[in-house]
Amino acid sequence: MAETKALSEPQKALRKLGLGRDIDLALHIPLRYEDETRIVKLKDAREGDTAQIEATVTDSQVQYRPRRQLVVTVDDGSDTCVLRFFSFYPSQQKALAPGVRLRIRGELKGGFLGWQMVHPTYRPAGGELPEALTPVYSTVASLPQAYLRKAVASGLERADLAETVPADAPPAPGKATAWSLRQALHFLHHPTPEVSLAALEDRSHPAWLRLKAEELLAQQLSQVESRREHDALQAPPLKARKGGLHEQFLAALPFQLTGAQRRVSEEIAASLARDRPMHRLLQGDVGSGKTIVAALAAAIAIDSGWQCALMAPTEILAEQHFRKLIGWLEPLLAPKGLRVAWLTGSQRKKERGEMQQLVASGEAALVVGTHAVIQEQVQFRKLGLAVIDEQHRFGVEQRLALRGKACPREGRDPDPSPGEPHMLMMSATPIPRTLAMSYYADLDVSTIDELPPGRTPVVTKLIADSRRDEVVERIRSQLAEGRQVYWVCPLIEESESLDLTNATATHEQLSAALPGVLVGLLHSRMPVPEKKAVMSLFTGGQMGVLVSTTVIEVGVDVPNASLMVIEHAERFGLSQLHQLRGRVGRGAAASACVLLYSTGDAGRLGETARARLKAMAETSDGFEIARRDLEIRGPGEFLGARQSGAPLLRFADLATDAALLDWARAVAPLMLDRHPGLAARHVARWLGGKSEYLKA
Repeated sequence: MAETKALSEPQKALRKLGLGRDIDLALHIPLRYEDETRIVKLKDAREGDTAQIEATVTDSQVQYRPRRQLVVTVDDGSDTCVLRFFSFYPSQQKALAPGVRLRIRGELKGGFLGWQMVHPTYRPAGGELPEALTPVYSTVASLPQAYLRKAVASGLERADLAETVPADAPPAPGKATAWSLRQALHFLHHPTPEVSLAALEDRSHPAWLRLKAEELLAQQLSQVESRREHDALQAPPLKARKGGLHEQFLAALPFQLTGAQRRVSEEIAASLARDRPMHRLLQGDVGSGKTIVAALAAAIAIDSGWQCALMAPTEILAEQHFRKLIGWLEPLLAPKGLRVAWLTGSQRKKERGEMQQLVASGEAALVVGTHAVIQEQVQFRKLGLAVIDEQHRFGVEQRLALRGKACPREGRDPDPSPGEPHMLMMSATPIPRTLAMSYYADLDVSTIDELPPGRTPVVTKLIADSRRDEVVERIRSQLAEGRQVYWVCPLIEESESLDLTNATATHEQLSAALPGVLVGLLHSRMPVPEKKAVMSLFTGGQMGVLVSTTVIEVGVDVPNASLMVIEHAERFGLSQLHQLRGRVGRGAAASACVLLYSTGDAGRLGETARARLKAMAETSDGFEIARRDLEIRGPGEFLGARQSGAPLLRFADLATDAALLDWARAVAPLMLDRHPGLAARHVARWLGGKSEYLKA
């Protein structure tokens, strides 16, 4: 077979932008537009206008003060204008020689002192003026606008833009379906000059509404289809029996469940009892008691003769769960000859081998661990329930791998698994309702919206880095009362060594400032046994201050810790700040969270950082925090691209397009039932192969 021709640089750049198909090019909507449809006179122009003029060069020279620049004076018959070029080639000097007549476009500055343009675009004067606005596309360095404009124009001509929204679908709101897709795309690539630029920029023009309606419909079709496929699968019905393990577990607990914990436990029990796989997201604020709900679900699965796996993203969090679950469940499992197993990457080979045997034989009824749970060597005898904590920290492939563990090897078991385990995914980052309706339409969502009694409210204070000494004084007073303190340093993604230097320097400063106090240091590079030793000293109360990078973000539970200091708080995301704050206020003592911020060289905080810190100071409600986080970051970042490639919205905005989302949610099931061919074409057009990711 002949080798495919090597791609040119621009073709590679197109691929990099994800513009491989004609429809991808057609859907590459301009970032903004330039109006090259008319020529203005300098005498009629205003300061700050981006104007297009036709003028003759009257003077052109290279000046060297204050820096080397090409300075060109032009006259359009009504006034003169100076063009400045700080980087230029000899060929440009020739093209801008006196006497040459040019068509020039740029931002006008000056006015009173005479007009100026810096680095305007120019070409020889004359020729037809365009009839539509000129599109400016997002691009990469090796892809010039001229090449991209041609590629988009030819993609738009070749793309199959036949209607896929069926004629019997109800009309979309706001004239969204008054335009065909073809009309909408042609208009958005080449809008006519009289169009309201505001309607284009705020995406309220009917052409934009058409695009957003189509995109939301593709997303909902994909989600509904995914849900239907999922509901068609078989799973073992796990029924809670009277007097069974979950009731024994509840009776042994030293506290009562909250109303919200009871409600979500009943929702989960009802799903587990069905013979189709549960696919449920359990969300609740930091400290709302999701682990106890997961333990109840595990008890039901084990009592039905099946195994349960709980996977957490970090070893510290997995160990926290392991300790709690062993304390709660081991006494009830031991009389049945069953155990709780522990699997992690840092285990010695011998210990891991023993644990894998317990899992394979079924003696390990509950398996707790990190990514090690999904390694190839781990074979479950009968996996009936998979629980994933902090599910947004796992990629799609990892979640699919855990689901795949349900099928035992052939010949191993006379009662093989019917194929799919029930899935319970937990998140302490609550998802706002509109987001859940859109991105998690294929999941059932259970929400714990009530905190257990005994959680003390945490006071949050914003303090500038220049007042660091006051914070150290506050630490002294907390330690004098027998309390403990967290000091969190940011993770600097580009450089682990910088992280380390930062955390180590802070550790040294605090050790010097607090003589006689044991100050610990915890960071990602430490060997696991060392991390465990530091954590046990802090958990046991011997260590007064723990300096840490964000490895303590979730799961660490030290009721005696009453103060959390977060250094460079402006570098953290909102949900991360909220998670960290949730590590204090777990005991009876009044607790506080100090957000130490630095304004850096700029001398002031950026707008986004300011909005995040303001939200933290104003509310401790995880659901309100999530709503504000969505406002600040937008859905794509908020969900981490639904972890790796699930389609996120490029055009629609859930904050403003709720009516279009409602329309798409109503049309999707009807379309799948009545027009499956159109539905398949619609999803393929908008999502390509990305819809597969939704099935995790």
